[in-house]
Amino acid sequence: MKSWFQKFRDKARKIRGQTYTLYLAYRHPATPWYAKVFAALVVAYAFSPIDLIPDFIPVLGYLDDILLVPLGITLAMKMIPEEALVSAQEQTAKELENLSPRGNYIAAIIVMIWLILLAMIVIYMIRFVQTVRIN
Repeated sequence: MKSWFQKFRDKARKIRGQTYTLYLAYRHPATPWYAKVFAALVVAYAFSPIDLIPDFIPVLGYLDDILLVPLGITLAMKMIPEEALVSAQEQTAKELENLSPRGNYIAAIIVMIWLILLAMIVIYMIRFVQTVRIN
């Protein structure tokens, strides 16, 4: 019998695989433009460290990750033609077998970009406050 943590981890892996499938289906030539736009938004939201509801807010913080991402994946997959979806699922299965740590590096780069932007905003705000005090 699986523990709740194992079930949660399995569900997270499934969502990660579905998100990657959606990304591959987005690139398929048979996918219509409106499905590509919606799929791109869902994939960007799924991988973005910025959420509608920040994760540090208890319970509500993870609500968007638990509900919005799977809902967006489901809706996007319904918009994509069957041939594109099957092709993307097959390619996802092949690539997840040969998983590399490249995804961790990409995540680290994204986090670094957000930290640099945050630092720039803080520096700008400090300079702004100092300018206001002088005048």
